[in-house]
Amino acid sequence: MTFSASVIGASGFTGGELLRLLDGHPQFEITQATSRKYSGRSVGYTHPNLRDLKLKYSSPEKLEPVDVLFVATPHGVSMSKIDAFSEASNVVVDLSADFRLKDPLKYDEYYDGHSCPELLEKAVYGLPEIHRDDLKSAKLIACGGCNSTVTILGLYPLFKSGLLTLEDIIVADIKVGSSEGGASRSTSSHHAIRSGIVRPYAPISHRHEAEIEQELGAKVAFTVHAVDMIRGAAATCHIFPTKQDLSKSLLWKAYLDSYGEEPFVRLLSGTGGNYRYPEPKVVAGTNNVEIAFEIDERNNRIVVFSAIDNMMKGSAGQAIHAANIAFGIDETIGLSHRSLHPTGAP
Repeated sequence: MTFSASVIGASGFTGGELLRLLDGHPQFEITQATSRKYSGRSVGYTHPNLRDLKLKYSSPEKLEPVDVLFVATPHGVSMSKIDAFSEASNVVVDLSADFRLKDPLKYDEYYDGHSCPELLEKAVYGLPEIHRDDLKSAKLIACGGCNSTVTILGLYPLFKSGLLTLEDIIVADIKVGSSEGGASRSTSSHHAIRSGIVRPYAPISHRHEAEIEQELGAKVAFTVHAVDMIRGAAATCHIFPTKQDLSKSLLWKAYLDSYGEEPFVRLLSGTGGNYRYPEPKVVAGTNNVEIAFEIDERNNRIVVFSAIDNMMKGSAGQAIHAANIAFGIDETIGLSHRSLHPTGAP
């Protein structure tokens, strides 16, 4: 069975990634791709890897009815257009931050408020590893942010198993590539400014903190750095647990209990090789997350490493994964890509 699909905001980086994945998906058929700026032009004009895709951008004001509508627009668009989106589609998969948070007060704190807070409880957070059952009947799916996704997936099993408590101190240090900023230009995205950097651009109060707190039920001190790569997000989380008897075997059990059957989670032992710990370069182009940990007994510290492709597991790949589940099809379809090796900077 084939389901019709549209991508709103298809000319951006995330929109292009959605088109790439949908074009290779045997059970989704692209019927519309919208762009305000490039309406009437071919998709290949903005996405050279899709030059063979015979599809032109149309205006977002004229939505065709479809089975699933993927929204890859800046924050604020989805909440203002959600009635039109829901009228055009049975399932809306939103890749912005508009429906990620359940508490409308958090939108006042981290964003600019919310225009339809009554819908927040109906939205399902788009991480299948945590919300698979809820996604099976979801009509509004809110995909997680890339920084929060890589952090949540790294820490979730430790909270689920009860190994960590609300009293534990957790510090998350994130490194993310330039594609996180989207296709729009800014003074900070110029090559001469961006090249060679390790720039802390959100030392405190990053918006994704709210998602992490919601999904883990705990506070995480969170800092994000922009680094000189295109694709990828890597999290190094330093945990200072109140429990003193946490062993590697207990931690391994927690991760295997949570992720042992997950198709896109790779648990690394850190025992050898150049890539013994999670590395964005290794997962580039895939929907995989790599996770590893070490125990620092001298400092009573657990260090958790996790890495994703921010455009895939942190965005478009997560969206397709969630949509597969919502439509009751094999959740790995269209996402079983292996990464390239060797390759250049992701």
